[in-house]
Amino acid sequence: MSAPIASATALLPVTGRVLMSALFLVSGIGKLAAPAATLATIRAAGLPLPEVSFAAAALVEVLGGLLLIAGYRTRLVALALAGFAVATALTFHTALADPNQMFHFLKNLAVAGGLLQVAAFGAGPVSLDARRGRA
Repeated sequence: MSAPIASATALLPVTGRVLMSALFLVSGIGKLAAPAATLATIRAAGLPLPEVSFAAAALVEVLGGLLLIAGYRTRLVALALAGFAVATALTFHTALADPNQMFHFLKNLAVAGGLLQVAAFGAGPVSLDARRGRA
């Protein structure tokens, strides 16, 4: 592989991590910006301890998104975010007769699939894990 192609290829994992993280960061920040609306959604889904669920979801999305971008403990973070994405699909997007809900259900599963790839193959060379010898 030529040097320019190799260096461009080295950027693919970090680019993928940034793109996947955007979904979690925007969602987590949105939760923090509109807690009443998020709590209403959590209550409507019948989850126990809505305030705890809210705090946990916001923490997972914001912290997980930032850690994924940084490539820190990437395999573990990717597994956690994949589990979160599947749990969210199964909890909030099960009205599959509604095309919008079907889209969100499938989007969450696709994101989980991408995160499982990150968990399997690691953060790549542009990451804190690589700097620590853990890529």
